[in-house]
Amino acid sequence: MDDEHNLAVSAVRRQIDSLSANEFMVELDGVRVGGVFRVTGLIPFKLDVKPTLTKRVRDPFKLTKMVQRDPENPFNRWVKDTVAARDDIVRPTRQLAVIAVDDDTEVRRWLIKDAWIAEVSYSDFNSGSNELIEETLVIYYEDIEELWIG
Repeated sequence: MDDEHNLAVSAVRRQIDSLSANEFMVELDGVRVGGVFRVTGLIPFKLDVKPTLTKRVRDPFKLTKMVQRDPENPFNRWVKDTVAARDDIVRPTRQLAVIAVDDDTEVRRWLIKDAWIAEVSYSDFNSGSNELIEETLVIYYEDIEELWIG
């Protein structure tokens, strides 16, 4: 009976195991990138249901990161390519992955396909502050695939 009880308690603990908001990683074109502070507004599935039509909605999300000096940093190259494209209809796209981890183990991955930057903004420049300057990218995409690991 004790073994059965221990197995049941262990199963319940696994079911209520949660993710912490600070345990995530980001990859850009398969390369892990550092310096990402936040990913906000990520909605992997949303339907617009109307009487005559149901369609999938792909709302943009925001990725906020530290400003980094290296011009060859993957995000810096993407921003430079985006700005260089100006108002061209063909946007420079990339593949992003937002990865949730728990105790250094990947537990879920959102693959964001054909992502493109629609807006770049910066936090306040303030001579009275020691805070890092944040760069916020508004990102649109073609599709998101959610992978459950384990």
